Amino acid sequence: METRRLTILSAGLGVPSSSRLLADQLSAAAERQLRASGYEVAVDVVELRDLAVDIANNFVTGYAAPRLAQVIAGVEASDGIIAVTPVFSASYSGLFKSFMDVLDPKSLDGKAVLLGATGGTDRHQMVLDYALRPLFSYLRTRIAATGVFAGPQDWGTAEEGGASLADRIERAAAELARLLEGPQPGRKPAPLESLPFEQLLAGISGGR
Repeated sequence: METRRLTILSAGLGVPSSSRLLADQLSAAAERQLRASGYEVAVDVVELRDLAVDIANNFVTGYAAPRLAQVIAGVEASDGIIAVTPVFSASYSGLFKSFMDVLDPKSLDGKAVLLGATGGTDRHQMVLDYALRPLFSYLRTRIAATGVFAGPQDWGTAEEGGASLADRIERAAAELARLLEGPQPGRKPAPLESLPFEQLLAGISGGR
């Protein structure tokens, strides 16, 4: 059974944070969808708040501390990314953008991405299409059509006349799961395997 690796990026600043809560719900829904499609799922949750100092130092020194380097390697090795940020000044948070800036821009090429954001008012929901989507389009990722914004009114209540937060989460997760089916263009190639000389010779002889 194939495995799909998901990296969950949460840029929430508080403990607990609505961004982490949304990220967890998106992750759980995506995992259910992928398992229903016959995949094993490995999930790595990254709280960017815990890496704030390492991210800042990386800009100054040009060197990623071991913990940050491990997270960067995990993002690069993942098949899909769920990225959730709080909204500040009508855009993604500075912490979220700073982390994206320390990544190799080519490392996300072709990866499947689901976008999420949280804010104090519905007026911020356009951040998905006017800030997050352009950023990940620039990085040449494959973005799920449905992004999920959650405001204060979304938690614990259903919307009248529209899709509830749970409905939007399930729809977005299903879209991400479809993007993760089949060969993945964003996956790093497996390292070359060194074969014994006898096996190499047998292969050459068999090709005559």
